[in-house]
Amino acid sequence: MKNRSLAMVSLICLSALAAYDQEPKSAPDPEIRRMIKDISPKNIEATIRKLVSFGTRNTLSEQDNPTRGIGAARDWIYAQYQQYSRECGGCLDVQKQAFVQPKANRIPEPVTLTNVYAVLKGTTDPDRVYVISGHYDSMCTSPTDAKCDAPGANDDASGTAVSLELARVMSKRKFDATIVFMSVPGEEQGLLGATHYANEAAKAKVNIEAMFTNDIVGGVTSQKNSPNRNRVRVFSEGVPSNETAAEAAARRSVGGENDGLSRQLARYIKEQSDRYRKEMKGFNAWMIYRRDRYGRGGDHEPFLTNGYAAVRFSEADEDFTHQHQNVRTENGIFYGDTPEYVDFDYVANVCRINMVALASLASGPAKPKNVTVNARQSNDTELKWELGKDVDLAGYEVVWRDTTAPEWTNSQWAGNVTTYTVKGISKDNYFFGVRAVDKNGNKSQVVYPKSAAANQRPTTTPAATPAP
Repeated sequence: MKNRSLAMVSLICLSALAAYDQEPKSAPDPEIRRMIKDISPKNIEATIRKLVSFGTRNTLSEQDNPTRGIGAARDWIYAQYQQYSRECGGCLDVQKQAFVQPKANRIPEPVTLTNVYAVLKGTTDPDRVYVISGHYDSMCTSPTDAKCDAPGANDDASGTAVSLELARVMSKRKFDATIVFMSVPGEEQGLLGATHYANEAAKAKVNIEAMFTNDIVGGVTSQKNSPNRNRVRVFSEGVPSNETAAEAAARRSVGGENDGLSRQLARYIKEQSDRYRKEMKGFNAWMIYRRDRYGRGGDHEPFLTNGYAAVRFSEADEDFTHQHQNVRTENGIFYGDTPEYVDFDYVANVCRINMVALASLASGPAKPKNVTVNARQSNDTELKWELGKDVDLAGYEVVWRDTTAPEWTNSQWAGNVTTYTVKGISKDNYFFGVRAVDKNGNKSQVVYPKSAAANQRPTTTPAATPAP
């Protein structure tokens, strides 16, 4: 009888251990499903129309007029974030980050600019930060014309509306990591507000794991019949522009031209949008392997410069008669960025794509650190990483794909370990990565491995190509 009892206890313990070592189920999160429904096209429309009502939001426009100019927009956005904080019992830390921008190319005289943002502090890992932003300034044809009407409904009241709507919806929930909902000025004068925030964050060594900027996400109504109508572009750079020669040499030893931090972030966004495809009714993320559009830039770029992962969301098709134009009718063609050319349902879908990815990131574990692949010659692939400190960490998943594939296609559950060998699948033939998984099945972004120095054969480093 005693032996039978011991055997039963052993069996129960082994079963519990086996269950813990199994990969947690990764079904769609019911709370995220509820948030998808909570996002309101009507609220987004009201926000866009209110921002347009200020006449102009040019960075150089009036700052002390309560009804017109960038100052009126700034104060209204600040009040909205404060209102959302009151509705969630003071859960948001609402701030104004003012700074003096010196005279510059599109700044004829020094001017005070103000970033406005609301911080939803994480519960278990508050030092891990995610930033979502849109720029609240607008412009006519001339970026220094502070007097003309510049409604900026699509560029970029639409992106500002995404940040505000997500603050309204997500502030009613709790997340492991911290989320910053931000609205910045000075984008049309050279990404000034975003640059100040990113530089200050880098100086303070803020651990920003990802940054999203939404810029021109209005789904311009003149493009409603486009075959791309059911998706939003997600721009991400491949090789970081600030990569040093030593970093470039190290990367060349393991490949990974499409595996920089921001490219992994874009893959994560696409994966999560596909995960909730049913709830999104087919609307999804369209990965674009570019930092931005030809000859143009966005507020994600200062974050990239500071070494953070950052991407840009933009509508699938643009109509340039409704961007950066003085409002007018010329030769029978209407020019101007006005609300009737914004599809508020499209903006709501873009907002949902942002939310799905943002909530999944902030609910999940931190990315694994110091991921390496053993460089020795073998038909197996040996990976190593540091054990994370997340309180609900379940373990790690190894992923891989063909070197020509855009997304991760295969995976193996490694367990709560710091080393793992994928048998019979060579790193010569596939790209590999590692991500953390918590007990609820939430996953981190994938981290692409560096080559372990041990056992690595010396190679000749090619000379750097001179800049053109």
